[in-house]
Amino acid sequence: MRGILALLAIGIVFAQTTRTTWDGVYTEEQAKRGAALYSQNCAGCHGTDLTGGESAPPLAGIPFFANWSGLTLGDLFERIRTSMPADRPGRLNRDQNADIVAHILKSNEFPAGPTELPRQTEALKEIQLVTYKPEPRK
Repeated sequence: MRGILALLAIGIVFAQTTRTTWDGVYTEEQAKRGAALYSQNCAGCHGTDLTGGESAPPLAGIPFFANWSGLTLGDLFERIRTSMPADRPGRLNRDQNADIVAHILKSNEFPAGPTELPRQTEALKEIQLVTYKPEPRK
């Protein structure tokens, strides 16, 4: 019984400390850098307005949310890091990939904040992509 209570307590603490895309997890400057990188490396397939192309899924709007809602920014970051750009996967470094994720967040109207998006997958896995703005915590 103690083990179950301990696990529940850990779950409650985790739920209270997990950040979401609504918590200002990137900076405006980072998103600007990401926009330039996106134009150079992603727009050819995903479209200049992130709406997708013939062989590339959208990175904005309802179709993007349908694919990514409930996952973490770590999941999105790793997908980009390991498989993009499609013509040369892995060409971009972690800083560049984080900047592109920041641009995607800004394009989806998530708020910027005072701290740049981390470049470590483990830290990004603690940020959940949530499509709706959650109620304030009490």
